[in-house]
Amino acid sequence: MSRDSYSHKFVKAFPDKLDDGILYISVDFGTAAHRCFCGCGQEVYTRFSPHDWFMIFDGETVSIKPSIGNWSFRCRSHYWLEKGNVLWAGAMSQEKIEMGRQRDRQRKERHFSAPASTPVRSEPVPATQGGWFTKFTNWLLGR
Repeated sequence: MSRDSYSHKFVKAFPDKLDDGILYISVDFGTAAHRCFCGCGQEVYTRFSPHDWFMIFDGETVSIKPSIGNWSFRCRSHYWLEKGNVLWAGAMSQEKIEMGRQRDRQRKERHFSAPASTPVRSEPVPATQGGWFTKFTNWLLGR
């Protein structure tokens, strides 16, 4: 039996058995887990990352973006998790699924091929080597 709503539970680690209708979120593991909301019983794990899914917690409810497409499950369910509501999406053809997978691969390739950001210095910068703001602040403080 499919569901139209869910509750959420923040956990350190996922339980051995996931309960129906609960979206478990582990911030430590950067992952959400639930039993498929179509009622098939499959466990769905959603890993948060800059190029896959992300979570929105508004203080009361949790949403996951983008949609969850269980294409490798027998049920092939597809839904959005929005503020405690399961919003069912229509079925997708195999061609559209493959197009989505290709788009996801390209997005990941762009993400991982982007130049690394400037590393953060781990040691403090001496005042004599600092920028104009550091020098000005030290001048004001009489250092």
